[in-house]
Amino acid sequence: MNGNTFGRIFRLTTFGESHGPGLGGIVDGCPAGLEISEADLQQALDERRPGQDGRGGAASTARSEKDQVRILSGVFAGKSTGAPIAFYVENENQRSADYEALAAILRPGHADLGFFMKHAFRDYRGGGRSSGRETLCRVAGGGIAEKILEKAGARIFACVAEFGGIAANLEDIENAAARPWFCPDKVTDGLWVEAAKKTRAAGDSLGGKVRVEIHGLPAGLGEPVFDKLDARLAYAFMGVGAVKGVEIGSGCAAADMKGSEHNDPILPAEAGLACGTLPTGISYRFASNNAGGVLGGISNGAPICVTASLKPLASISRKQRSMDMYGEMRDLQIGGRHDISVIPRVVPVLKAMAALCAVDFLLLQKTALL
Repeated sequence: MNGNTFGRIFRLTTFGESHGPGLGGIVDGCPAGLEISEADLQQALDERRPGQDGRGGAASTARSEKDQVRILSGVFAGKSTGAPIAFYVENENQRSADYEALAAILRPGHADLGFFMKHAFRDYRGGGRSSGRETLCRVAGGGIAEKILEKAGARIFACVAEFGGIAANLEDIENAAARPWFCPDKVTDGLWVEAAKKTRAAGDSLGGKVRVEIHGLPAGLGEPVFDKLDARLAYAFMGVGAVKGVEIGSGCAAADMKGSEHNDPILPAEAGLACGTLPTGISYRFASNNAGGVLGGISNGAPICVTASLKPLASISRKQRSMDMYGEMRDLQIGGRHDISVIPRVVPVLKAMAALCAVDFLLLQKTALL
């Protein structure tokens, strides 16, 4: 199996399965001297766990995992050494028996068919490598990346923008992490809770949208041809299992706009509103941000804005029919412990992928300058 590593200079490789002994990762390319601890990684992992501080308990799995992370290498006396940073999280609450009745069935909407066609063999216990539990490795790796971004003066904010067709007001994304459901306003999360309860009672699932913004990322990151910053961000987000669409800035709405509406006028900077400083020494800002912080594949100094659309989860408790590996049609009813949506638990995952991508470009840029 290939494709277990993300990044070029700052690289994260993940390993482990949902129902194996544990999961973990190795980060290569982290500069020496970065202050990092298990507590930093644990903070990010705790945001991903189900039912934390009101974070979507109505939508979350009943599987209880501490997700206690251990750093095994690459950190000494509280700082990175420049060596690979290895971390590990033990699985403590597996119930593989929940999946035995489904071992031969190709579950609709899942990765079962793809795995079987690729390897002629698959781990049916929770999906193996395709399980959403693998994303904890990305969140831990992203925790290291965020520390690097902080040193560079950049910050990442993320929120749930929409759940079950109910959109939030994106007025306060910077404080969404302090609210239930990573909600960017003060009222919509209550509507989401009710939608989640009704959907769970019906044995179904819901999709939604997540918004991620990177503030303070310097201009000049990205390449103008195949390694565009926005293309890499889309690649990073699409690597998360439930993501079916990615928009940068105004995204799909740009198709209905005129050029005069979509263009972001470049203006002289006002006090505290500079997006960057030109090589000529002149500071600038933008009148709008339809480009989402990226022009010609290169960051322009404005906030990077990415919106991901996520499908409803495939594991539903409603009765379904699907073919098994031997051509027989079978009834199936997926039991076990499942979320009814990846929202809101996917928010820290997408935030982590944005951090991993941004740091990779930040370090790449250092190789492009004398």
